[in-house]
Amino acid sequence: MNEFLSEAVGTFILILFGIGINAGSTLSKSLSNKESNSWAMGAFGWGMAVTLGVYAAGQFSDAHINPAVTLGLLSSGEIDFYSALVYIFGQIVGAFFGCIIIYLHYLPLWSDNDSGKVLGIFATSPSKPSKWSNLLSEIIGTFILLFGLKFIGINEFTDGLNPIVVGFLVCAIGLSLGGTTGYAINPVRDFVPRLAHSILPIPGKGSSNWSYSWIPVIGPVIGGVMGVSTFIFLFDNIISIYFIVSLSLFTLISILSILENKN
Repeated sequence: MNEFLSEAVGTFILILFGIGINAGSTLSKSLSNKESNSWAMGAFGWGMAVTLGVYAAGQFSDAHINPAVTLGLLSSGEIDFYSALVYIFGQIVGAFFGCIIIYLHYLPLWSDNDSGKVLGIFATSPSKPSKWSNLLSEIIGTFILLFGLKFIGINEFTDGLNPIVVGFLVCAIGLSLGGTTGYAINPVRDFVPRLAHSILPIPGKGSSNWSYSWIPVIGPVIGGVMGVSTFIFLFDNIISIYFIVSLSLFTLISILSILENKN
């Protein structure tokens, strides 16, 4: 298996289980749609999805399964440009096939559902639309993800334990920071399922809300680069151009968020 297929398979597993838990707990006729379902269950499910995706891809690639991870490590020189393109293309392909399988799996259950809830199975939406604040939330969540991945990486664990720790990190982000935007923290986790939602013949699906789609793409990219470059600044005492630019963008967006919510 090459790196392209490894990233495709890992991201396929991520989306299959992640979007799958969204569908199972949302579709009105699903047996797993229970009143006892909670945000915590979804966060735990996505954490497990990440863990299993990393296990699936880890032997043949670095198991990024997330362009924000790939671009963050590209900014630090830990992966070359060509490999980054291969990784991201694999992630896109894997995510799309994951969406198709979930669509087919729940095929009889797509009718008679609220269009907003159907979109929520595939893509994230803010709890309160607020452009700069929503962008800031995605930056912060992905910053914690990449900074966390880096400090997890400097610790030694029993063989095979790292993906579990990474899954708990994603779960913690979902529980503590996910309530504002649904914590995409991964461009292909949002953009590709949103694209699938717009293409697939889902009954009464409504709009794919493309006006919001740039936020869970741009935010994670900024946050990912800032997470890696901040780790390098703190632990290696190196100030890179990526650190300066990402921190400047973070500061500017924070100010815009404050002004946006001033009233």
